[in-house]
Amino acid sequence: MNVRISVERNDKMLGQRARTYSMRSINECLLGYIGSDMKYHDTSVFFAAYVNEDHPMIDRLLREALDTRIVDRFQGVQSERDGAVDRQVYALWYVLQKRNFRYSSVSTTSLSSNIVYSQRVRTLDDALEMSQINCVDGSVLFASLLRAISITPVLIRVPGHMFVGYYTDASHEELHFIETTMIGDVDLDEFFPDENYDETARRKTPAQLSLFTYEKAKEYACRLYYDNKDDIHGGELNYMFLEISNEVRRDIQPLGK
Repeated sequence: MNVRISVERNDKMLGQRARTYSMRSINECLLGYIGSDMKYHDTSVFFAAYVNEDHPMIDRLLREALDTRIVDRFQGVQSERDGAVDRQVYALWYVLQKRNFRYSSVSTTSLSSNIVYSQRVRTLDDALEMSQINCVDGSVLFASLLRAISITPVLIRVPGHMFVGYYTDASHEELHFIETTMIGDVDLDEFFPDENYDETARRKTPAQLSLFTYEKAKEYACRLYYDNKDDIHGGELNYMFLEISNEVRRDIQPLGK
């Protein structure tokens, strides 16, 4: 976008200046930039804008999840029953699987440079309309559903990948994890090459397979977190631990509807 500014004072022209700016799509999340001080400034907190717990489609997805009868209601972390939070999370997982999401690895952007770094993220509208997600799309979609049922989600980033954490207690002491790319039609042997799980999966009913992949998605994400825990919490480049808390939400509102 070219911008030209003319300045005059007392009917006397003082000159013109022209600047050219690059406009970025709403789908491009700013990861960081090199400032005039030649230092890298991390802006990955903007991923929180793609978590949209207020989207009109959220209520429909929650209704579909309740219709499965996996849970009778969503009550977040208020229930003290063993496994109550994970059953709610599984209900969300199951309803997304029923929508036949497919994994799509498109995540790059044509406007990244050696000064400004960004990544393409599908909005909730785009993900639901196209039934396609990559690791980031799936993470922000799942985090949106978690926020909607009063479970605090965490977006966790390691180089080239993102997955989701969520607290199972009100005091935020117990953290579970889930790999959202396994929502779609996935080759389990790619995640667990030593286990030959695809043969096991073929012998299961659709309902059994859904629960099986959910448990494996939690296992894989848990291992990924603890393998990278020091770097995730150490502020290393390309690592992120972003809790979508009420404090973050006060600063960064959801994009879209």
